Amino acid sequence: MERKCQECGEPVAGRSDKKFCSDQCRTSYHNRVNSSANQLLRQINRILKRNRRILVALNDTGKTLVPVQRLLERGFDFRYFTNCSETKTGNTCYFCYEQGYLRVNRRICLLVRKVVE
Repeated sequence: MERKCQECGEPVAGRSDKKFCSDQCRTSYHNRVNSSANQLLRQINRILKRNRRILVALNDTGKTLVPVQRLLERGFDFRYFTNCSETKTGNTCYFCYEQGYLRVNRRICLLVRKVVE
């Protein structure tokens, strides 16, 4: 029985467990199969990077009080962050990579920068 390439249907020569006729077909197949998962990751990474850029632009001193409305106006999405940590006082600080924010109240955020060692 002749084996067929899983991507293009051409005959496959070589090892008995070979599934594709060429590297190009193998790459095309995996890109197509994984495209929806990769698209979701790209979308989330885009949001995280935008959030980080906004925090960097508004926090030039390392610690800055900013109205929540200003973050929202620039397109900040509070649903996405890379990690969070609890402060000594029990509040939660959310980070987009090394840039973070702490909700002081409903209207004000304290922007902070994590010291990277």
